Amino acid sequence: MNPICRHCSKSKVNRPRGLCWSCYYTPGVKELFPSTSKYARRGVGNFTGSAPLPAAPTTAAPGSPEKLAVLEQRAKMKQAIFHPADARYEGDPRPLEFLKGHSAATAGMACVA
Repeated sequence: MNPICRHCSKSKVNRPRGLCWSCYYTPGVKELFPSTSKYARRGVGNFTGSAPLPAAPTTAAPGSPEKLAVLEQRAKMKQAIFHPADARYEGDPRPLEFLKGHSAATAGMACVA
């Protein structure tokens, strides 16, 4: 049994994603069908490009359920997974110092404007 194209349902499959030659190279069609390869990148956060830093660091300790939830949220929003001021251990003061400095700098800029 020869598989038929997932898009046009007319031609034999001879390209990845279960598409025929014409459909695979038609602009926009390839993006409609996810890769069927077991080696394909899958999951949240697999995108091309540089990710912007998150707005604020997290105080959650590494490995905690709270930290994992933050990392998942950042990936969904296509932000960098880690912030330079994220807590590196439980009780790390680094995130709070960053937030204090950031709010003071923002308040100072607001007074100037």
